[in-house]
Amino acid sequence: MECRVAIDVGGTFTDFVTLRDGEIVTVKTLTNPTRPAQVIRDVLSSMECAPSEVVHATTLATNALLGQEKLDLPRTALLTTKGFRDVVEIGRQNRPRLYDLYFQKPRQLVPRELRIEVDERVDAQGNVLREVREEEIEAISEMLRKEGVKSVAVSYLHSYLNPDNEERTGRVLSRHFRYVSLSSRVSPEPREYERTSTTLVNAVLMPLISSYLEELRFIPNLYIMSSSGGLVDVEEATSRPVQLVESGPASGVVASASLFPGQVISFDMGGTTAKAGVVLDGRFEITTEYEVGGEVHYGRVVKGSGYPIRFPFVDLAEVSAGGGTVIWRDEAGALRVGPVSAGADPGPMCYGRGGEKPTITDANLVLGRVGEFLAGGLKLNRELAMRGLSFLGDPHEVSKEALELVNLEMARAIRLVTVERGLDPSGFTLVAFGGAGPQHALYLAEELGIRTVKVPPYPGLFSAMGLLLADWRFEARKSYPQDLEAEFAQLERSLAERLRGKVDLFLRYADVRYQGQGWELTVPVSDVGDVRRVFEEAHKSIYGFVMGDRDIEVVTIRVFAIRRRPVQIRVSFGEVDRPRERRRVLLDDDWVNVDVYVRERLPRGFRVRGPAIVEEFSSTTLVKDGWEAVVEDSITMVRP
Repeated sequence: MECRVAIDVGGTFTDFVTLRDGEIVTVKTLTNPTRPAQVIRDVLSSMECAPSEVVHATTLATNALLGQEKLDLPRTALLTTKGFRDVVEIGRQNRPRLYDLYFQKPRQLVPRELRIEVDERVDAQGNVLREVREEEIEAISEMLRKEGVKSVAVSYLHSYLNPDNEERTGRVLSRHFRYVSLSSRVSPEPREYERTSTTLVNAVLMPLISSYLEELRFIPNLYIMSSSGGLVDVEEATSRPVQLVESGPASGVVASASLFPGQVISFDMGGTTAKAGVVLDGRFEITTEYEVGGEVHYGRVVKGSGYPIRFPFVDLAEVSAGGGTVIWRDEAGALRVGPVSAGADPGPMCYGRGGEKPTITDANLVLGRVGEFLAGGLKLNRELAMRGLSFLGDPHEVSKEALELVNLEMARAIRLVTVERGLDPSGFTLVAFGGAGPQHALYLAEELGIRTVKVPPYPGLFSAMGLLLADWRFEARKSYPQDLEAEFAQLERSLAERLRGKVDLFLRYADVRYQGQGWELTVPVSDVGDVRRVFEEAHKSIYGFVMGDRDIEVVTIRVFAIRRRPVQIRVSFGEVDRPRERRRVLLDDDWVNVDVYVRERLPRGFRVRGPAIVEEFSSTTLVKDGWEAVVEDSITMVRP
């Protein structure tokens, strides 16, 4: 029997969700950071159905650049316009730690000796002043081959306006190298540094992603989640792997947008991190700036600390706050949480796999908020958790304080995608998922004034389910358009040809700024005559003012071609409305005896007033005093 399979490789767990005739079957296993493809092969070979389609999210691209993978980055070269070989090293004036005299910039992906100047030139209007000479590129190719170069990036000045010289260079390089990245194809936008950095990251990732996908060649009809929230095929993922950098986190937002109407905050707390995103009437927010491999400060990547990428990303705030986040004390004796995570190996102390540092999962276990078993039958050892927390003080007091700290950190992430964007979180519904998300959701809701919280089906595997719900999503863009409607239409025609006419919807966006401003805002475009109004509404919401007497400038337009993937999922219910047991739990400042229910056994429409706990295969939902939970397709918790 055929089935559709979603695979989400996370920092701690690898999740498999199988859909067969509307029925869901789940598998959750610990991630193997060094051999993720082998885990996928082992689980797929044990399935009772034959996968007709597999959709996949991977952290390989991010981990390779973070150095978490024990992989040597492929030897890569950069061809650039004469006089501009050092643009990636000069960068911007951003310093992530302004007063740190010992700060070091991220390691250069390409050493200076492999940054080659080419005698070519295109001016700021797109006119070719000096054509590239093929014999020069041939000589450079020969030299790079002797140097053992595996991948080549090409980023010429103003190629986003006229790519002719880059295309000519690419044709010659392709005779000698399998992996060639042209900036005019990868990131056809202004700003030389960001465009060159994006192309370099793409070139470095091409051999790694290609090799990884080659290991998965046994899978028929394989599709990959992109950072923009849609699926791409293997060819697209191999040619532009830079779009896979935030592959995994995007799928939870996609699932939230697919299943929940209205104003929604997507909150995903897994084993390693917690992530927050916003969905407005089914449309998730898009940003075009990201720094891979950079430092994170209070939920945002610090500019200047990583490798800049100009590519569409689902707008997410991410903090080091997962079940595996380590609890510790600093030199002054203050209790701290994160950013270090115990990950999957060795994991929290209660896993009994050799972990020596207490974590958030250990704290929840000691306070009774999670039971003794996790998904996959993993038995938790409460005595080990108590021992680890005791080194930091009274284990119950330490656990309570650590959970308060991690809740504040996660609330900050939610404020970044709401308040920072001019949105009031109290008017949103919080959708909480991930293995640890439903345990903390109501604490965050009370902190932010949110009155409705939903816990979707299979919350611990909800991001994997999002892969099944995602549409195909391909992107094209053009900088400095002269005729908005005509050039939007041209991009749509090019995408329609690429997808052989199989397009259900086009989404239009524009990067807009006031003339004289240094940076743009990305806004949706439904009517080209309405761009100024939409831009100024966004500008007012974020910055608190508009400049009505200043002309606007559209720097880049981009189009997403959407092909729908209709999916029907049935949620099973039981007939048991009694608790399985009672458990002693510390809630706020008091120990109370709490009824513990099993979600899979509860009937549709079942109601319970807090305090209560609802356990299921992949997560635990904590219902606080003063809240009422209703079991529907999702568990809906409201504060009367």
